[in-house]
Amino acid sequence: MKVSLDVDIGGTFTDLFLNYDGKTVFTKTPTTGYNLSVGFMRAIRDAAKLLNISVKELLKNTEVVRYSTTIAMNTLLQRTGPRLALISTEGFEDIVPIGKGASWSDQLTFREIRNLARIVKPEPIISREMTVGVKERVNSRGEIIRPLDEEDFLEKLQYLVDRGARGFVVSLLFSYANPTHERRIAEIIRHEYPDFYLGAMPVVLSSEVAPKQNEYTRTVTTILNAYLHYSMWEQISGTGDELRNSGYDKVIMMVHNSGGMAEVFRTAAIQTFNGGPVAGLIGGANVGKILGYDNIVVSDMGGTSFDLGLVVAGSSRFYQYHPLIDRWWVDMTVLETRSIGAGGGSIAWLNPVMGKRLEVGPQGAGSMPGPASYNLGGTDPTVTDADIVLGYINPDYYHGGRMKLDKNKAVNAIKEKIADPLGVGVEEAALLIKKIVDANMGDVIAKETFLRGYKPADFILFAFGGAGPTHCCSYGPYAGINKIVVFPFSPVFCAFGSSTMDILHMYEQSLRFPLLSPVTMKPFEDYDVYNNAVKALQEKAIKDITNEGFKLESIKFGMEIEAKYGGQLNILRFMSPLLFINSEADVRKVYQAFEDEYCRVYNKISAYPQGGVDVLNLILRATVDYPKPKLPSYPRAGDVPDKEALKGKRDAYWVQYGAFRPTPIYEARLLKHGNIIEGEAVIEAEDTTIVLPPVMKLSVDQYHNFILEMK
Repeated sequence: MKVSLDVDIGGTFTDLFLNYDGKTVFTKTPTTGYNLSVGFMRAIRDAAKLLNISVKELLKNTEVVRYSTTIAMNTLLQRTGPRLALISTEGFEDIVPIGKGASWSDQLTFREIRNLARIVKPEPIISREMTVGVKERVNSRGEIIRPLDEEDFLEKLQYLVDRGARGFVVSLLFSYANPTHERRIAEIIRHEYPDFYLGAMPVVLSSEVAPKQNEYTRTVTTILNAYLHYSMWEQISGTGDELRNSGYDKVIMMVHNSGGMAEVFRTAAIQTFNGGPVAGLIGGANVGKILGYDNIVVSDMGGTSFDLGLVVAGSSRFYQYHPLIDRWWVDMTVLETRSIGAGGGSIAWLNPVMGKRLEVGPQGAGSMPGPASYNLGGTDPTVTDADIVLGYINPDYYHGGRMKLDKNKAVNAIKEKIADPLGVGVEEAALLIKKIVDANMGDVIAKETFLRGYKPADFILFAFGGAGPTHCCSYGPYAGINKIVVFPFSPVFCAFGSSTMDILHMYEQSLRFPLLSPVTMKPFEDYDVYNNAVKALQEKAIKDITNEGFKLESIKFGMEIEAKYGGQLNILRFMSPLLFINSEADVRKVYQAFEDEYCRVYNKISAYPQGGVDVLNLILRATVDYPKPKLPSYPRAGDVPDKEALKGKRDAYWVQYGAFRPTPIYEARLLKHGNIIEGEAVIEAEDTTIVLPPVMKLSVDQYHNFILEMK
């Protein structure tokens, strides 16, 4: 019996997708921010109930648990991490406060950047008073030119401990070339504060987290990893304990933002950042292959945020090599997704600075207290409240009736906070909220496609998340996309996405050498320098993956290389056709792959082999293929839905008529392959609602997906 269990913990809801011996079920429960394991286990209990088995039986038969979460992001945004200390090379204590040239504008909106008078650099996570420089020096070739002064370091260590350090980040100059001093500092700290003392504190080394050149990004990456480590470990260990107590005794896999996953004990905290949206992107690419769609905009409107990514020519190939996390530029590889604060729980508010202009988000109500209609103490109007007022969401059938909503609370919140101050009616205010959030989402889709040189009309839209199907027929056409797919498992699509992912570890190492010499274009000859570096990365990969329980022969290796033409600034990452280099012919093959990718990204006249080619970084990809779930197929029925599928009618507002109209309401699970519904209509599922305007029609395909198109 093959059983896999995938969980995605978002800011508002915890989603579960379960493949139980070929049968799939999914559940959705409110996220319990005070203790994530409570919501996690509640989702598992709900799934077991649907299968009519016990939790113990379910977990006993489960082969793998895959887990993605937003814990890392929440910890960073709320600055709830521990008090850390930074140990750098003497004279380089201000690397983070100084930053890079444009660090003052990183991650700010265009409007914020224009307001120069209010812009300040981000406040360092580790304050200057918690930073010390140690007497040591390694040069760019990895040679020790000043030995570590251990007596001096011991004094500075005591200084940091006295000021409340609860962990240490060590980032020394050129430690990626020679980590000897960083490792010695870790030994000293562990000797002074061993594990059996209450004062034992973790030590995080930049040479282990990000062994690459560029001190600023290497240091920031290491700081963020250390800062997020505490909350991640606290939550994951609690979840692990609950699983083990309930009968699960196998590994827990964490979804990585690189597009793969690895065992939780072999996952750095920073690798979990944005894991949920990345899982959704991978899932979208895999489903697209089944359905025959090559160009896809993958969109996820949840309770807190709206996430999107692009699949082009069947591949989710867009990577960020120096992504921004919060306001920090880090040195790691992640699949590129875009997020904005637009979800069902996004709060509508009047901006006093802009003359009472109505705005929606980025603030969200979360699951506690949630939208005003949740009746859990929330008083701010949200997108969900507006959807109830407009007749799109049935307050008595929210989450299949398991969670009753209070329409009066929604009406009162919109009236008090939005309608009365603007001098408009409640329905008009609710419509304004919907229009603004839909425009925000449509605008970001259009920008993401245009900026990459594509037309939105050449893409199909996958809409998922609890609120995605409710709003997709507005934000999709707003962006210029007129064909949309909604899945039966759209409410938990990111959890489904992780079930389609392979095991993937990525290992990076800076290694600088001339692949081609300038002027002479002489090929690189010191093959051992390159091959030894690859073997060292390969050994790490084999150790990690075999310890996760996979066989050596199941591992597939691939090598990516970062390189640039001599005298040029543009660094390009490309896939090498070879893992090792053993001849001049091999060097030529690697160069040709670089030139082909360079010409594709820029243009053919950009190639400049006469300037030489400098290799900067090596990235080893170690992959183990994992079985993918199959979509169940259904026989074709007639064009007209069964009578049982029509639940009745409800007044809903339609922009095309400028008024409320009695609207047919259908039950999603009772629709069949071949059924066609002409808008206007509302299709209700247990965990989402599809809002079909008068200008669109819906058809059901063989996989029970809903295809929404213009009439």
